[in-house]
Amino acid sequence: MTSGPPARAPLSPGHPHPSGASTQRAYLDASTVAPLLPAGRDAWLAAIDEGWADPRRLHREGRTARLLLEGARESIAADLGARTEELVFTGSHTEAVHAAVLGTLRARRRVGTRVVLSAVEHSAVLQATHFAGEPLLIGVTESGRVDVSGFTDEVGAEGVALACLQSANAEVGTRQPVAEVAEVTRSSSIPLLVDAAATAGHAAVPAGWDLLTADPRSWGAPAGLGVLAIGANTRWVSPSPADDGTERVPGAVSVPAALAAAVALRTVTAGRAESDRLRRGLTDRIRAVAATIPDTEVVGDPEQRLPHLVTFSCLYVDGEAIVDDLDRLGFAVGSGSACTASTLEPSHVLAAMGVLTHGNIRVGLPVGVTPEAVDEFCAVLPGAVARVRAMLGAEGL
Repeated sequence: MTSGPPARAPLSPGHPHPSGASTQRAYLDASTVAPLLPAGRDAWLAAIDEGWADPRRLHREGRTARLLLEGARESIAADLGARTEELVFTGSHTEAVHAAVLGTLRARRRVGTRVVLSAVEHSAVLQATHFAGEPLLIGVTESGRVDVSGFTDEVGAEGVALACLQSANAEVGTRQPVAEVAEVTRSSSIPLLVDAAATAGHAAVPAGWDLLTADPRSWGAPAGLGVLAIGANTRWVSPSPADDGTERVPGAVSVPAALAAAVALRTVTAGRAESDRLRRGLTDRIRAVAATIPDTEVVGDPEQRLPHLVTFSCLYVDGEAIVDDLDRLGFAVGSGSACTASTLEPSHVLAAMGVLTHGNIRVGLPVGVTPEAVDEFCAVLPGAVARVRAMLGAEGL
């Protein structure tokens, strides 16, 4: 397998760090955006030279771009378990989710506008359903797993046009019972949207979906592309004005981004078994170390989870303060909601789970992470939490 970028890189010039801190950096925030894989970068650069033309044109340059685009579509579809003709490229994951929700509600408007979905869905799913429909939020267990009986009860309610269930949560890593839910939605003739943004590239995408969305950034591809698959028998009408493009959503597709996404996904899929074994062992180590820190809660299902994600919350401190301290030590981690991280707002996922939301730290191990980087992180983590607590006067509470 082609390895990812170095897990440890030199600190940028002038980067302040306490005495004794490592002079290397480790990016451990690959929950939704992973470092660009070298294979994907090479494909992207090659496609800039060869696939820059409009793939709708009939001249040689256009035909070359079209061949690259269709090859990328076929490859990504195969790796996600979809048919080539079902796959649609959008400008981003958020656009893919919005198109899936809004297009299905438009096609099924005579059925109703109610949408059954878990309370821990990606913010894009929640926002789209609030915008265009009537969301029926289903609670989750303390581990983050959706209440299957509650979900299936609501699916049978009158006026339900769509059901949404993520394949796994991008924040705590808990995998969802998609197969169980899919049986019920299929028998009720309700289309099921499965958001695989957290899963694709890290684990097999579960079957049973009628609509599928994915985010190439999560598997090491460049930004500027979203993936939407619409099942052949799924009623869907574009919620956007008609466009003369080849896609079912408006706007041109970046051929370089599509090719880079295809190559990156094929690379991580080929090495997934080895990467799963390595990263699952490393996240087990992080979970164990975090559990030893006083007044700290490790959240998410310990077994039914993605291999690369760990989330824990520390009482008496702000997650932002711990993120900042770890950043000075050379470790990039996340906090707050994985899909609205720039705001550092309390996580709607953790709130729905009924667990501690304060002092939240989220670790996402990228493909290519080294055991040495994780060992160094585990060595400094308890001290970082203790140091922040002491600065805030919360030591010994």
